[in-house]
Amino acid sequence: MATWMIVLFVSMSGSLSLSEREPEYFSPRSCKELMLRYKTNEDGLYYLTTASGVVYQTYCDMTTAGGGWTLVASVHENNMYGKCTTGDRWSSQQGNSPNVPEGDGSWSNTVTFGTAEAATSDDFKNPGYYDITAKDVAVWHVPNNEQVNRWKLTSFLRYHTDTQFLNSYKGNLYNLFKQFPVKYNIGSCPDNHGPSIPVVYDVGDATSNHNLFGPNPRARSKPGFITFRPINTERAAMAICLGVKPTDCDTEHSCIGGGGYFPEGSPRQCGDFPAFDWNGYGTNTGWSASKQVTEAAVLIFYR
Repeated sequence: MATWMIVLFVSMSGSLSLSEREPEYFSPRSCKELMLRYKTNEDGLYYLTTASGVVYQTYCDMTTAGGGWTLVASVHENNMYGKCTTGDRWSSQQGNSPNVPEGDGSWSNTVTFGTAEAATSDDFKNPGYYDITAKDVAVWHVPNNEQVNRWKLTSFLRYHTDTQFLNSYKGNLYNLFKQFPVKYNIGSCPDNHGPSIPVVYDVGDATSNHNLFGPNPRARSKPGFITFRPINTERAAMAICLGVKPTDCDTEHSCIGGGGYFPEGSPRQCGDFPAFDWNGYGTNTGWSASKQVTEAAVLIFYR
């Protein structure tokens, strides 16, 4: 595993250290840019720089489906029994309240948190989430608390889009969620769902992905997609459905990153994995998800 920061300096003679055609200072904006410019082909931690000059460290996947994938976020459920409590950074840390319909607003703001190396043990969001202009996304499901050099080995699902759908949303999820806010009462189901994009599996398949969720959500969704900003029956908004396209309005059982308020069953819903435990923690019965997916971080990449 590599950890790199690329900076070019001018020598005393005025010539550049790598090539006369290189700029005086170069630090890549994305893992794809790093891969294309320097033929970097090793997975690992690297330093990138935003357009405004902010330097940050993240993980680059340089080998999957052509490489060049930049880790920009991870969603980690630190406590399934805590519903919109401390640590639920992608939903709300302020409780399940109609007074905060957008929760923490992390899907559409520039607040950052966590570290790349700890992305499977805590929520993570870096400046690349809003700074990088990308075409596609990838998702990895990695067991909680796994060390970074074992992410690829232990991931039980990895899938990506290949339709360049982000071209329609100014190149990243930050802008997509500006158009489709993750906010209570912003719309109704099914009329106001966001886009559903087909995915290609790098590890696992659509069937094994679907089976991670309970029989009830399986009966109400199609596998092989990633869906953004679905809304449930009670007008609560989720952010991302994990490998599925909902066919009805019970989206809280297979989608993550809910908004700030869930009217039904309070406090049984709300949180980064809002109702994965509806019929018991990890039971994979009724509406409940399996323990495997409940106890895994969701890593989100751009390319």
